[in-house]
Amino acid sequence: MGNILHPNAKTTIRVRKEIQESYESILKLAKKYSLNPKTIVKWKKRENLEDNKSGAKTVKSVLSELEQKSICEFRRLTKFSLDDCYIVSSFTTLYHFKSYIFKHIW
Repeated sequence: MGNILHPNAKTTIRVRKEIQESYESILKLAKKYSLNPKTIVKWKKRENLEDNKSGAKTVKSVLSELEQKSICEFRRLTKFSLDDCYIVSSFTTLYHFKSYIFKHIW
């Protein structure tokens, strides 16, 4: 247990291991597991059995570390909605873009 796959995962760790250790052709394996041959090739080449992380490797921000912390602390203390935090922050910071506030507070 404990194997949590993302909703679109077509293979389990057991199946991935079988694919990596198999000497059958790529097309036979694809048919056997009802997978695309590209998926079989991907798992044959991989050294590990875990999914790679998807999404940003590093979070980019226009706000400084201090600004991010102060906005988060402000929201925690006031329990304001994100829209209210945006309105208040527009009076106090140079960053008037709603996306910055939502990105760093949420």
